[in-house]
Amino acid sequence: MTTSSPIRTAFVTRIEHFSAAHRLNSVHLNPAENIALYGKCNHASGHGHNYKIEVTIKGQIHPQSGMVINITDLKKTLQTAVMDPCDHRNLDVDVPYFHSTPSTTENLAVFLWENIKSHLPHSDTFHLYEIKLHETDKNIVVYRGE
Repeated sequence: MTTSSPIRTAFVTRIEHFSAAHRLNSVHLNPAENIALYGKCNHASGHGHNYKIEVTIKGQIHPQSGMVINITDLKKTLQTAVMDPCDHRNLDVDVPYFHSTPSTTENLAVFLWENIKSHLPHSDTFHLYEIKLHETDKNIVVYRGE
């Protein structure tokens, strides 16, 4: 009689840092409403942040490799999905998603989630679980998809 090992689940998190500029402004509001809502973050010249993103993958630990996901694959995914479109960019100008969507940290988290999901290798044993986006040391958005 053979005894099989139980399937184990783990959470693997990769952290990246990127710098990006933006201006909080909504095309759905008039200038006075934008200033009232966003204050100094609506200034025409914009401002920037040094963001930190934590990307967590949940999945089964593969019995032969001992991994949930190959970290090299995750690193490549984050380079393509996060760093290339966002690092040292003006989000409002350089990222088409933000041409009509305010570049709040919440919306940036949604954009990054969708971009990571679309570039993540397909698997039946793991999935994107959570992203945690740090705009500052005090302002953090956690997003787990819908």
